[in-house]
Amino acid sequence: MESMNDYKEELEASFRELHVGDLVDGTVIGVSEEGVTVDLKYYTQGFIRRADLSADPTFNPMQDMHEGDEVKATILKMDDGNGSIALSRKAAVNILAWDKLKEMMDNKEVITVQILETVKAGVVTYVEGIRAFIPASQLSDAYVENTADWIDKDVDVRIITCDPEKKRLVLSGREVARDRRKQERRRRIDAMKPGTVLEGTVQTIKPYGAFVDLGDGIDGLVHISQMSVKRVNDPNEVVKEGDKVKVKITKVADGRISLSMKALEDAPVQEKEDIPDISLYTTKENATTSLGDLLKGLKFD
Repeated sequence: MESMNDYKEELEASFRELHVGDLVDGTVIGVSEEGVTVDLKYYTQGFIRRADLSADPTFNPMQDMHEGDEVKATILKMDDGNGSIALSRKAAVNILAWDKLKEMMDNKEVITVQILETVKAGVVTYVEGIRAFIPASQLSDAYVENTADWIDKDVDVRIITCDPEKKRLVLSGREVARDRRKQERRRRIDAMKPGTVLEGTVQTIKPYGAFVDLGDGIDGLVHISQMSVKRVNDPNEVVKEGDKVKVKITKVADGRISLSMKALEDAPVQEKEDIPDISLYTTKENATTSLGDLLKGLKFD
């Protein structure tokens, strides 16, 4: 036998009251070029016109909405003239999106957006259905001369300004690009092994040594003590900016590379007077004389 539980949802729907302005949850049960039909678990269904689905001009209900999708929408009218409740997903998104955007900014989340149009001093895109601005100076970590060249391109960005009161959403691709460049530089540095010999160009000279450009944006320091086997008082005595030099990696730590030129120099030849006279430690006797024979008779205090 049927029980009251079998009609629980219908009973709840009959007592439920909806009003214009309410934020409601629903399930998409139909999709067309004109819009989407939504089951509200109410005595009548809801309908969202295409114009009320999203503020994003690239949004296409036939591609972006599917039966079974859960949606949040705001009630515009209790009767749209066709027996359905007129809903706006766009209005609901506008209410809910800013909280999500603020969370994304706080978490420094990287998101991919498509550049849709160029405006004065930058470009425009959409995130969570909200119009967003990317200043030309924030598109890339390199200089951007013509923003029109970026139309239809995908860019990885972070949110740097999120102001719901002023409806202001600003993104930056430069921050993401810089961070990735730093990560790649660190990865290449960490892959370098002590003992490796490289050729580089003297980039900058400081009182304590010289920075050598090793290519691919990587440099290392040759400390003044590692410039020569001879005593060096001033790095300029040994190198000049722009000089090509061979260096040996001596240490890689904390993203820094220590180099040595001294390690590649030949060991210094001892001066003649410093070379011990071997004849002082031999006799003119047979060369087979043992060390014990040589020390025989010597007394040690």
